Amino acid sequence: MKPTLFILAAGMGSRYGGLKQLDGLGPNGETIMDYSVYDAMRAGFGKVVFVIRKDFEDDFRRVVLSKYKNQIPCEVCFQSIDSLPEGYTRNPERTKPWGTNHAVLMAKDIIKEPFAVINADDFYGKESFQVLADYLQSVEGTTGQYCMVGYRVQNTLSENGSVSRGVCSTDENGLLTDVVERTKIEEVGNKIVFTEDGQDTELAPNTPVSMNMWGFTPEYFAYAEEAFKLFLQAHGQELKTEFYIPTLVNDLIKAGKATCRVLDTPSKWFGVTYSEDRPQVVMKLNTLIKQGVYPAKLF
Repeated sequence: MKPTLFILAAGMGSRYGGLKQLDGLGPNGETIMDYSVYDAMRAGFGKVVFVIRKDFEDDFRRVVLSKYKNQIPCEVCFQSIDSLPEGYTRNPERTKPWGTNHAVLMAKDIIKEPFAVINADDFYGKESFQVLADYLQSVEGTTGQYCMVGYRVQNTLSENGSVSRGVCSTDENGLLTDVVERTKIEEVGNKIVFTEDGQDTELAPNTPVSMNMWGFTPEYFAYAEEAFKLFLQAHGQELKTEFYIPTLVNDLIKAGKATCRVLDTPSKWFGVTYSEDRPQVVMKLNTLIKQGVYPAKLF
C-alpha cells in the first residue's frame, strides 16, 4: 500500500489573509504546497490528506483541490478549537489552536496506512519526499518505527535574519534521542551559531534539524489521542499552550514505545520566514526549473 501525505494547512487562511491570497511563487502561480504535492506523487505517495478549518472548505476545494483533480486522490479533515475528547472543555477565552499534534489527530478516522506529516508552507525538496516514501513503505505492517527527515542546518538558514530550529541528537544507529528547540540560529562569519542566554554556541554545518517532516504508522493516532487527554488535564484551561508533535515523539522514545529514525537529506529547505525571503524563494524555484528538476507548469 502506498503511504499517504498529510498536510497541515489549518492555519493557511489566517496566515495568508484568505485563500484567495495564497502566494503564487512559481511561474504559473504555483504555491509551495503545489511543489510538495508534485514531489510526493513522484516519490510514490498514493493519497494526500489536508487538515483545514471548516470555515474555508468551499474556497479550499475550489482554489486548491481543483488543481489536483485527476492527479492524486485527495481528502480533507477539519481542525477546530472545540474538537476535544468527550468530557473535556476549554477555557472560553482561548482562541489559539491546540497545535500540530492536535491537527494530526483530526485524520485518525481517515488514514489507515503509513503516513507523512508536513507543513503546508515549507519547501522540502524532492529528495526528502523520496527518502520518506521509501522508509514508510519499508515499515508497512510494523508499529513504533517512526522517522523524521533531518535537514542539515546549513541548508535551512535564512539570509535575512536568524531562525529557530529543532536541533536533533541521534545515537550510533541513527535513531533520534532528543530534539531541542534552539533560537537565533544564524551564520556569523564562516560559522553557524545559536545564541542562548547571551552565549554563542557553534553548530556543525551537517547537524540535523527538524523542519516538521515526520513519518508515522497508524497506531500513532492512538498514542496521540491518549497523550492529548493528559495534555488537556494539565493545560486545558490555559490560553496558549500547544500540543506539539516533537513532545509526544520524545515521550514515546523515552518510554520505549517507539523509535524515530533520522533520515538524512541533501535537500535545501526554504520558506518565507521573512518578507524579504520572497524574492529569493521565487529565484530558487526558477533555478530548479531551469535545472530540469520541475516543469514550468506543475499541473
